[in-house]
Amino acid sequence: MLPRKKTMPCVAILLAVSIVGSYAEASDVNSGSNPYMQVENWAKLPDRRSWGQVIGVEIDPDGESVWVLDRCGPKGCMEPSSSTIDPIQKFDRFGNFVKSFGAGLFNWPHGFFVDRDGNVWVTDGIGVNGKGNTVFKFSSNGKPLMILGRPGMAGRDQASFDRPSDVLVAANGDFFVADGHGPRSNARIVKFTGDGKFLQEWGREGAAPGEFDVPHGIAMDSSGRIFVADRSNNRVQIFDEDGNFLLEWKQFGRPSGIYIDKSDTIYVTDSQSGAEYNPSYQQGIRIGSIKDGKVTAFIPKPESVKTMPECVAADDQGNVFGGFIEMQTFIKYSKN
Repeated sequence: MLPRKKTMPCVAILLAVSIVGSYAEASDVNSGSNPYMQVENWAKLPDRRSWGQVIGVEIDPDGESVWVLDRCGPKGCMEPSSSTIDPIQKFDRFGNFVKSFGAGLFNWPHGFFVDRDGNVWVTDGIGVNGKGNTVFKFSSNGKPLMILGRPGMAGRDQASFDRPSDVLVAANGDFFVADGHGPRSNARIVKFTGDGKFLQEWGREGAAPGEFDVPHGIAMDSSGRIFVADRSNNRVQIFDEDGNFLLEWKQFGRPSGIYIDKSDTIYVTDSQSGAEYNPSYQQGIRIGSIKDGKVTAFIPKPESVKTMPECVAADDQGNVFGGFIEMQTFIKYSKN
């Protein structure tokens, strides 16, 4: 991992919680400038290919190419008609299709990460028919390099998962799996060495600090802190790399996806807030700094769409990309 910043004393940590909490309460949680414009039909799909449910987006190590993960079709990759569709696709900075792979390997693609060496990581969130409840590592050309979990089976031990939602790879190669997606699944973060050896886990179902209710996304800042989109608890939880709880942030809404760029700008997409869940918040993509947690920009949900993206990423030029589940589409937002 990158060298860690000095740990703040307890007084400083408590002050940070107070500052972020008071900011969230005192400000309009749905305000913030929107310096972005939507780019129509940016990604150029191959012939006879349409979007499935777009559940993952990542930026290539070159800082400008974009990787996209979808679920093959409207009902996932389990449909017989989806068996030849590659759920993993790469596009260049102009939106031109570059390559794809992964057909026939997944039931319900969910988590997505591209590491600094260009390897592509995917979690499969449903375990049936001898597939799923797994974490895959591929080379950038689609060669399978590692698979963790017991395909088709659910569990909570060191060698199995139950509905894994996301995966993150640290600079030193260690990786973290956000394992769980709802009741009767897991609610934990699991840490492994780069070659797949179990190191530790933390978390259980609940709403207290360090507990989770749908750990839907995971990201890391430049100092090695872990940010978890604890969706059904309407918060982002922050831990050190050993799983020690540091902070929680509520000002980013009900987080589905979370991304931290090279400059430590945080992007959080809220695809569920509204009358039923988290009613004080509107859906949208909230953007801020991990230094103070202040939301500095907000891409709101237009009236023409029912829900906002579940996944988000940003390239080195600050363009934002979102993947939509219900709309089955992929959208680029560029700065005005």
